[in-house]
Amino acid sequence: MTVESTAARKTTRRSSGTKRTTSATAKKAQAPQQTEPELIQLLTPEGERVHHPEYDIDLSAEELRGLYRDMVLTRRFDAEATALQRQGELGLWASLLGQEAAQIGSGRALRDDDYVFPTYREHGVAWCRGVDPTNLLGMFRGVNNGGWDPNSNNFHLYTIVLGSQTLHATGYAMGVAKDGTDSAVIAYFGDGASSQGDVNEAFVFSSVYNAPVVFFCQNNQWAISEPTEKQTRVPLYQRARGFGFPGVRVDGNDVLACLAVTRSALERARRGEGPTLIEAFTYRMAAHTTSDDPTRYRRDTEREAWEAKDPILRLKAYLEKEGHADAAFFEALETESEELGKHVREVVRAMPVPDHMAMFDNVYADGHALVDEERAQFAAYQASFEGGEAE
Repeated sequence: MTVESTAARKTTRRSSGTKRTTSATAKKAQAPQQTEPELIQLLTPEGERVHHPEYDIDLSAEELRGLYRDMVLTRRFDAEATALQRQGELGLWASLLGQEAAQIGSGRALRDDDYVFPTYREHGVAWCRGVDPTNLLGMFRGVNNGGWDPNSNNFHLYTIVLGSQTLHATGYAMGVAKDGTDSAVIAYFGDGASSQGDVNEAFVFSSVYNAPVVFFCQNNQWAISEPTEKQTRVPLYQRARGFGFPGVRVDGNDVLACLAVTRSALERARRGEGPTLIEAFTYRMAAHTTSDDPTRYRRDTEREAWEAKDPILRLKAYLEKEGHADAAFFEALETESEELGKHVREVVRAMPVPDHMAMFDNVYADGHALVDEERAQFAAYQASFEGGEAE
């Protein structure tokens, strides 16, 4: 074998390798590229009003102030609930901090005869439906099982099981359609719940039966500690296409856009055109619940970037810029906010201390040996503390 032939062979091998690389590159280039989806926005983070050809809205100064008031008071109530949990007054709390625009915007798009199926974080929607905030706290304190009649406000009890309320909403919407009324139904869930089988089954049934339901997904970027990009390979709103109904992504920190998009989806449902999936692209500024520590899985810089998109600050900037609200309005609202916080504190602290043993009472109708054993063990544990019960 000559030196020349050896060199030729090496060149041939390099060429072959180059071809393989080129082929792989070509295949990669042909693969579908994920592009940034359109985000419906009517109010920028800087408080600038923009318009959208399909979704727009014209609100009076009074209506704009009303949306701002809703968000401020909801945030104040939420902050008080978090503080009460830290002080041992509540067993748990799931904060909505950062998601006020998604909830208030969609909540104010509803008619009185529409029906809401929430998760456990829709405190802003509950506010819009006229549910007493202290009833929510009674449930998290363990002294009631919800505390409100769902049919009084067309607001179902909170659902802790992930995604199951979407099936309830779909079945209710199918019933509404059979009744021949023009009311609509909305089901709330998060990005994490979108991976649940119940949600996908709800999509199937609602599509096939053309149910008048709106699926409102608050994508707050984190399913507890799991980021959205580890849950899905496509934007969540695009999943609707596979089930045969439209999906849209809205700026979840823009209360005007959330109101406009939800109102449009509800009207579409009323016209008999079936379900819509709305993905409200927002951010969970606080922990998943008060038992969670988000510093273990996300960076402060991420939160800081979203703080610049704060839903309340952007609407305040717009109100001030357009002269729709003056200093007296903001001062009066601050006073009202503090009064709400005081009222919530007083009501919660006046609630009875929950009976820790009551959790064993309604597991089985006729009792169960294992539950009896667990009850005895827990009673002995409580008795081991000074005073006979753990605080």
